[in-house]
Amino acid sequence: MSGPRVTIRDVARAAGVSQAAVSKVLNDGYGVSAAMREKVMHAVTELGYRPNAAARAMRGRSHTIGVVADIRTPIVAQITEGIEEGLEYSSLDILLAPVGSAPERQRSSIDAMLPRNLDGLILIVPSLPRPELEALGQSIPTVLIGRHGGGRHFDSVMDDDTAGAGLAVEHLVGLGHERISHIAMPMGKFRRPSVLPQTVREDGYVTAMRDNGLAPDVITTDYTEEGGYTGALAALRREAPATAIFAGTDLVALGVLRAAHELGLRVPEDLSVVGADNIPVSALPQIALTTIDPAGKLNGSTSARLLRERIDGRRNPVTHAITPSLVVRGTTAPPRE
Repeated sequence: MSGPRVTIRDVARAAGVSQAAVSKVLNDGYGVSAAMREKVMHAVTELGYRPNAAARAMRGRSHTIGVVADIRTPIVAQITEGIEEGLEYSSLDILLAPVGSAPERQRSSIDAMLPRNLDGLILIVPSLPRPELEALGQSIPTVLIGRHGGGRHFDSVMDDDTAGAGLAVEHLVGLGHERISHIAMPMGKFRRPSVLPQTVREDGYVTAMRDNGLAPDVITTDYTEEGGYTGALAALRREAPATAIFAGTDLVALGVLRAAHELGLRVPEDLSVVGADNIPVSALPQIALTTIDPAGKLNGSTSARLLRERIDGRRNPVTHAITPSLVVRGTTAPPRE
C-alpha cells in the first residue's frame, strides 16, 4: 500500500517556505526567484509530490501551452528547443500542432486547440491576418515568433532581419563583391509593417546595397532548396553573372550550391554564398556555409518567458527584437580578378 498523499503543506514544510510560495512556484508565478524555485522543486522531487491534475483543471488552468508551427522549416526545431528550455523549471507542458504555411491550416489547428483550455499560445511565423491575431490575443495569452510589426493584444519576438541582411551585404562588399544577388520569397497578401521575415530581409538587403552605392538584384522564387536552385541559375546565366548570392535561408543556399556545381563553378573561388538561419547541416565540413545566425533557441526561450509573464497577468504588449550574428565559414571569399 502507498503512504498518505503528499500535500502542498508537506512541500512547504520541507522547503521551509509558505504554502503560498509553493503554490506560486507550481503555478509558474512571475517574479519567483531562482533560489526559491530551486528550493521548492527540490522538496517536490524529494517527497514525490504530484499535483492533482483534475483539481488544477477545475481551477481553470490546464498547465499546457499550444505551439503552432510549420515543422517543415528547419529552424523551427531550434525555436521549439528554446521554448522547451524556457519552460524547463515550470509546470507547463507543450502541445505542438504541426501545420503548413497556409492560413487555413493554422486557423483550423488553433480552433482545435482552444477547447482544451490552454494557458497560452506561441505561434511561429503565423500567416493569419492581423485582425485575427489581435482577436486571438484578446481571448488567450499569445506570443508570435517571426511576425514583424507588433500588436496591441499579443507579444512579438523576432530577429532584426534588417540588420541580418546588412551583415550579409557588408561582409560580401568587404570582400570586394559588387554584383550581389538576393534570392527572396513573395510578400504575399501581407502589408508593412505586419510582414513575415522574408520581406524585412529583402528590405534590409536593398537598403544595404544602396547604402554601398550598388544596384540591388532581387530574384523572387521561394524559400526551398528548389527555389534556391532556380534563383541561382537566373543569377548565374547572365552576361554579367553574380559573383555572390545572399540566399534567404540556408535551405535556399543549398539549392544555390547545387546550381553552382552543375554550372561548373567553384565555391567560393568563382561564387560566394551566404545563407540565413544557421541550421545544423550548414556547419558540416562538406558544406561549411557562411550564414546569418538568428539565435533560434533564444527566440524560443524569450517567447516562453514572455508567455509566462502574460499568463501571470501582464497585459501591455511587448515587442522583442533579437540581434543576429554573422557566422563566417568556407563559402565566401574575394571575387576572382
